[in-house]
Amino acid sequence: MPTLTKRKVGNNTYYYAVECQRIDGQPRLVSQKYLGSLDKIINRMTSPVPQPCSAEVFEYGACCALYSLARELDVVGTIDRLIPKREQGLSVGQYILLAALNRAIAPTSKRQIGEWYQGTSLYRFIPAKTAQLRSQRFWDHMGRLDADKIRDIEAEITSRMVDMFQLDLRCLIYDTSNFITWIDTMSEAELPQRGHSKEKRNDLKIVGLSLMLTTDFQIPLFHQIYPGNDPDSRQFSSVTEELVQRYKRLAAACNDVTLIFDKGNNSGDNIKAVAESPFHFVGSLKLTEAPELLDVPLADYSDLPGGDLAGTRAYRTRKQVLGAERTIVITYNEALYLGQLQGYLLRLRKLSDALKTLAKSLVDRATKPRARVPSVSAVEDQVKKALERFENPVRQWVRTKVAPDGAGFPQLDYHVDRGAMDDFVVKRVGKTILFTDQDAWNTEDIVRAYRCQWHVEAAFRQMKNPHFLSWEPQFHWTDQKIRVHAFYCILALTLANLTRRKLHQAGIDLTTVAILEQLVDIKEVLHIYPEETGIKARITLSKLSESQRRIMAALGIPDLSPKQDAATGGSGIG
Repeated sequence: MPTLTKRKVGNNTYYYAVECQRIDGQPRLVSQKYLGSLDKIINRMTSPVPQPCSAEVFEYGACCALYSLARELDVVGTIDRLIPKREQGLSVGQYILLAALNRAIAPTSKRQIGEWYQGTSLYRFIPAKTAQLRSQRFWDHMGRLDADKIRDIEAEITSRMVDMFQLDLRCLIYDTSNFITWIDTMSEAELPQRGHSKEKRNDLKIVGLSLMLTTDFQIPLFHQIYPGNDPDSRQFSSVTEELVQRYKRLAAACNDVTLIFDKGNNSGDNIKAVAESPFHFVGSLKLTEAPELLDVPLADYSDLPGGDLAGTRAYRTRKQVLGAERTIVITYNEALYLGQLQGYLLRLRKLSDALKTLAKSLVDRATKPRARVPSVSAVEDQVKKALERFENPVRQWVRTKVAPDGAGFPQLDYHVDRGAMDDFVVKRVGKTILFTDQDAWNTEDIVRAYRCQWHVEAAFRQMKNPHFLSWEPQFHWTDQKIRVHAFYCILALTLANLTRRKLHQAGIDLTTVAILEQLVDIKEVLHIYPEETGIKARITLSKLSESQRRIMAALGIPDLSPKQDAATGGSGIG
């Protein structure tokens, strides 16, 4: 038990709290704490407790978690080794990592990234002056990366990531999407082009992004930017050799990799190239590429076992497709059937309403005195335009006829050809045709592998989320800058999905967005005391929920002791 003792130094008396213990039978002093003079002790006991005069709040959790992962992967070191610069200011790797963290946590333009940085705890990990975070500094350092350097950096980080985290590479998914740009129509850049925008913005130029990732938590392994007007099959052809090179880097971790892709990538040359590569594959065919299989009655299909395949039936055979005989699996899925049928009926209803409106307008005009009588060909043109707004097969199900009435006024008659509609629904709706060179796989494994496509579709949807991991805003207008922009967007996705994977392994199952939402709400609070108190600024964390505490513990995010000061930090990550 501590006791109070005093010591006299000159004419002054000072007090200490001391504690003694008996060691080897002898009393020994084991601790001593200076308390001060009697006046100071009395003053401290009777004076009010000093209160902070202000506080600053910084985003801590997400910055700390993602930066920690980037350190594990040596992201900055890898970039700086391949793109060295003189030892002045921030390195290229630090600028790229800052851009990636910003994309993951709070996507902003380069003009706003400095302001965002000031509200985060990144001052601990990547100290930077305000002038170093101006947009021009980012553009200057982005300019040091070209397509070859980006490919080399990504390949090295990918290899390290696979080794460190033991990613499951048995099935990899490849797909493409596109993103809108705000680039002027007259821009000379080659990547932004007008094409089929998946966001329905055909008034804007778009750029394409191809992506290969794991089924193991959607971890990106390869990406490439391509012109927005290139069809998917042409892009797949252009990346086949690069995919093979990436395979060779991954082969040490898994020597039997199956590539999964959809029918948009199909062509005879593409399938031949994949067949001659080290990859196995599972793909899908357009229904028109094997129409005779659509005549197989559902009675010949077999129910697939397994709760995840409930409602799915399959028919398996072999057939010559795209230049070689392959194992073919045609599936019928009840949920897909109902969803597709609902979509077709909704579009048919809209087309019927459009034709009904046109027919009624013709009847109304015919009853008006001195109404101008349109020609039959003019009305037929109107009908044609109404039909063209709807894709096949819906417009093929509708039969129309324009003919003059007894007074010579053109009238429209239309009806749904139920025979054509029923034949289409029975033969096509709810069906998917798969083909593969994995002849030894059972039917369930083939179907499950192809269904993994949702992983890459989810990754693209996430990159179109405006709050986290977003491609937007993207105001770059040169091909080179767009490639760099894509690189740090993919890097952000990699860090976020690896975080989700680590939490899953710790028994915490949340979506990537839910994890980021929890992390960004973990704040670092800097308490600032009046200068006359002599108390240094102290750091605490905002009040944590139980879920946040579990996430911090699983990710190894340091808790901040109230005794730490701003000068020492003590995050354990810097």
